[in-house]
Amino acid sequence: MTTTQASISLCSILFAYLAPHNALAFATSAIHKIPILQEKSPGTEIELPNLQLLFDRVSVASPLARLVMEGDSSTAGNCVGFDAIDEAQQNPEFKWRNVEANKRKTVHRIDKADRFQNLKTPLLRFRSSIKGPCIGERFSHMIVDLEERKKWDDQVAYVNEMYPIQDLGTINSILGNHSKYGTCTRLGVGYTQTKQGILSPREQLTLSGMQQYPNGATILWGTEMEEHHNHLLPEGRSRYTRAKSHLFAATLAPTGPDSFDVEYLLQMDVGGGIPNFLTTPALMDAVKKLFEHAKMYFEGGDGSELDLYLRSQQEEVECSKIEVLSGGSTEDDYSLDAEIYLSEEHSNHHAMNDIKSLLFTP
Repeated sequence: MTTTQASISLCSILFAYLAPHNALAFATSAIHKIPILQEKSPGTEIELPNLQLLFDRVSVASPLARLVMEGDSSTAGNCVGFDAIDEAQQNPEFKWRNVEANKRKTVHRIDKADRFQNLKTPLLRFRSSIKGPCIGERFSHMIVDLEERKKWDDQVAYVNEMYPIQDLGTINSILGNHSKYGTCTRLGVGYTQTKQGILSPREQLTLSGMQQYPNGATILWGTEMEEHHNHLLPEGRSRYTRAKSHLFAATLAPTGPDSFDVEYLLQMDVGGGIPNFLTTPALMDAVKKLFEHAKMYFEGGDGSELDLYLRSQQEEVECSKIEVLSGGSTEDDYSLDAEIYLSEEHSNHHAMNDIKSLLFTP
């Protein structure tokens, strides 16, 4: 494959039902090229958007993300959550309208803002409080792993991480200010396709990433590739309608040793000229299904899928210690691994090395 420049827009990924696109990232500046190191795409480069601008947009729309980025997230156990949000500090440029509010429901609040980024598509904001350990990688696993996603999403057909980016050190250097932006622990360009349903099949090609903080918080984010980058789509597959997601982010913040809050943003246009008043209820319904699945998963208990996963992670740590003691690795190597593992508050650093789709797109 010849050298490819994947100029990514500053919007985000979306939902299984669609595929996003927007050129806002390049309205300013965004010129960092990251090589893709894999045999099937030698010489390919991915051009990143203005990541600082992307996160600033997220912090404007998500008070929980703003708390994580601007608060003290440097210490494990330093918890933030919805109770710490000052609702009076809403951005005056746009107004939120409450759509649903019921503390007894898994998704206990849904708000909608019109004209965000001067677009006709409304921005939806979902809030949920979940019992269980705050592990961002496990939340993303429900969306990026095909078999796990099928448990709550009957429309997903195919996911594939096509271009994993290994040079995370460069990404973190570009971002800088780790207290605000955290540490990027996973990044890649992936493809998603949905089934025929009420809508015809959709496809999307997205750059997606995961930012993690020492206090256990995680921000999942993504941007959609422009349509003129369709040459990066998988070869030998039929082409489908590309929908447009203008903003996506999911912020997970611990509220205690065994609980966390999630704020989920989604601004998307399904495409095909379908009115927003018809698509918005369907999107809300799909996000609710994701959270119902997450609630059952994280509450877990002895012998649950989460419990077995955590046990396997603990076994990996113990095996690493044994390897150090037996001379398989140097003490410095282990100290570095332990530092990464502990600083991410059991964020399952090793598990994130599995080659899976990186599409945070319910």
